[in-house]
Amino acid sequence: MTKAVFTYKSSSIYDDDPEIRYHFPKIYLRQVEAALGDLIIYYEPGRTGTDESDRTGRSAYVAVARLSSIDHDPKNKENYYAYIDTSYYQTFDRAVQFRESGIYYEKALQRTDGETNKGAFGRAVRLISQNEFEAIISAGFARPLHSAEKEWDLPGTTGIPSVFEDQAVFDRPVVERVLSRPVRDAAFTRAVREAYDSTCAATGLKLTNGRGRPEVQAAHIRPVERKGPDSVRNGIALCGTLHWMFDRGLIAVGPPPSYELLITRKGLPDGVMSMINSDRRLRVPNSPLFRPASVFLDYHRSQIFDRTD
Repeated sequence: MTKAVFTYKSSSIYDDDPEIRYHFPKIYLRQVEAALGDLIIYYEPGRTGTDESDRTGRSAYVAVARLSSIDHDPKNKENYYAYIDTSYYQTFDRAVQFRESGIYYEKALQRTDGETNKGAFGRAVRLISQNEFEAIISAGFARPLHSAEKEWDLPGTTGIPSVFEDQAVFDRPVVERVLSRPVRDAAFTRAVREAYDSTCAATGLKLTNGRGRPEVQAAHIRPVERKGPDSVRNGIALCGTLHWMFDRGLIAVGPPPSYELLITRKGLPDGVMSMINSDRRLRVPNSPLFRPASVFLDYHRSQIFDRTD
């Protein structure tokens, strides 16, 4: 097993659903097989469309996941599916640029003259070293790694982590810490709050406490205990009451593009209806990259929502 970077863009011609599956041509089968059973990192390119001028992507590493299996594409013998263990998928706390402070996270992306190796960038699946992998996820989770539990702080980490050196010493293996529940909860909450501007998507309320911290909560659409991923696409920012209702199936969200709020009449707290957005629609992020994914909304409506009228 070895670590790898998978390039993903929402406008891809391939049948990708990054928290669940990665669709790829046969040319990358050897690299994907090498990463089977191990962790991979998702990279979002700058160019997200077919036109060279369509550069709306972040040119950044955005998530970590575990590759669980590989299978043929039943519709095209030249393509394959790599399936993701959803319980290990985690959106980064921040998007990590492929080059920061003049340093490339993937050494293969830098030419001998110091410029970017565009040929290497053209490969959708790239194998990386353990040190490169740890550098990327340390940068992606720097804030929650510092804040989740004091004893887990990375000593002396400023800017690019010291994992670029030949050896790096951590109090615990970085992968173990990133996959721990405290770190994942902190990263997920921050990602969802930032995507929704700390505003409840069902009521439009944006509340802060006495210390200026947002009161809005990050709700998983498909719950963690049911193998829901810690992906911003599996999250919605909701105030406490609406979060409670959503988790218990008293409200749900219809499919895009309307994202209609579906509400049961069974067991609703008094006054709740007056809190809901007047048009009965969820307020979703401006960027399609952060909006709730249909696959998770479908799961919530079919498995959790109480349709009792």
